[in-house]
Amino acid sequence: MTVAAIAQLLIALAFVSIPLVRHRYGAAAKAAAEAELNRQGVRPGVLAEHGMRFDAGGHETWAPLSIALAMTGLAVLNLAGNLWGQTLTWIGQVLVVLVNIVILYSNLTAAKGVEAAFAKTGDPELARIDAGRFLAAAEGAFPRWVMPYLQNSRHAIVFGGSILVFIALLAA
Repeated sequence: MTVAAIAQLLIALAFVSIPLVRHRYGAAAKAAAEAELNRQGVRPGVLAEHGMRFDAGGHETWAPLSIALAMTGLAVLNLAGNLWGQTLTWIGQVLVVLVNIVILYSNLTAAKGVEAAFAKTGDPELARIDAGRFLAAAEGAFPRWVMPYLQNSRHAIVFGGSILVFIALLAA
């Protein structure tokens, strides 16, 4: 189960990268997004009014850190040879894969998701925002290595590491 534990620790680090990057570059992304909205003639403060963030606040911190803590806990149990580690790993690892699928889907459909969220508000100003340009402006404020390199590496680590964990579980 050592291989599983190492993979779980790598997965934990992959999830920790999310709030770290958002903490470091989120303010610049927010400023770029607001500048794009200004170019589109949208009033200042609309992001805050609708809870849109690019920093490490809220669920952008507690969700990935919770997953990282869970993966670390499972790794510790597996390194210790605790039988509960194997049982809980089956559950936890499946949940991590499912969560990462949701994250990947969200990344791939971000513009449509933002457009749909803005349309649901009933605010005509929000409904006319070009979400693709808005999100591209925000993404452009992150260093070039973040998107797609860090993002894709994180997905590869989570999915590849999970496969290693499942193989280790089956071999145990």
